[in-house]
Amino acid sequence: MALMAGLRVPARALLRSGCWLRGAALAGAEAAAGLGAGVRRFGSQRVLVEPDPAAGVAVVKLKSPPVNSLSLELLTELVISLEKLDNDKTFRGIVLTSDLCGVFSAGLDLTELCGRSPAHYAEYWRALQELWLRLYLSGLVSVAAVNGASPAGGCLLCLSCDYRVLADSPSCVIGPNETRLGIVAPFWFKDCMVNTVGHRAAEQALQLGTLFPPAEALRVGLVDQVVPEDQVQSTALAAMARWLAIPDHARQLTKSMMRKPTADRLAKHREADVQSFVSFVSRDSIQKALQTYLEKLKQKG
Repeated sequence: MALMAGLRVPARALLRSGCWLRGAALAGAEAAAGLGAGVRRFGSQRVLVEPDPAAGVAVVKLKSPPVNSLSLELLTELVISLEKLDNDKTFRGIVLTSDLCGVFSAGLDLTELCGRSPAHYAEYWRALQELWLRLYLSGLVSVAAVNGASPAGGCLLCLSCDYRVLADSPSCVIGPNETRLGIVAPFWFKDCMVNTVGHRAAEQALQLGTLFPPAEALRVGLVDQVVPEDQVQSTALAAMARWLAIPDHARQLTKSMMRKPTADRLAKHREADVQSFVSFVSRDSIQKALQTYLEKLKQKG
């Protein structure tokens, strides 16, 4: 379970009310100037899409302050945005990044996992599964422009992309730090790690809850490039051009060949994975640990 451990942010911002007006968050498109003639941003309350139809690329920005924690609303809105782009033949690729300063995504929203009903936990986990499957198997080229810290669930988003560019800053750590909270990452997150960095490196990182600084993330292969902070998005777009030089049908078939066996493991056991998560997170010991952590965040805030 990808959580927000390791990021010190104001607790008052993390402990938001649960009443987030889910329907209103998915209201219509918004226009903005500055993208060129006839080009308009669109998206929702927590996801901003900046399309470049001429290039066939859309920049998808997470914008859920303060730390892009993966609330049920953000998960839902991101799935909708990705589905829209997948179904629009104008686009061949997406750059996934953050609209916030200093953080890509802090992982799952702890308030979604603490003091809620089993039905809510199940709904939440299904939304996370859906997002992973949508991003991991997308026919679009996906490049993560990681412009801030990316622990746990944020790391999972990055691993789901085809290519990862990380900002060269001490604050831009990335990794699977679940065990530091007494939590176990789901098997499909583990599979992503193994596929990316190899079994031994993944085993150590998952057991130790490692958050890698940029140089180490590059060394183990968790990211593909490390560049100055102000060059992350431009580098991601340059990498995108290399991927788009390959004919889509050949690249997509190859991507499916490489990734479908991993995705099928979840698809075949999806409901069992949900029930396992609900059983785990509902334990008194886990709820107490989460409550304690939230209280510590509140005191620091």
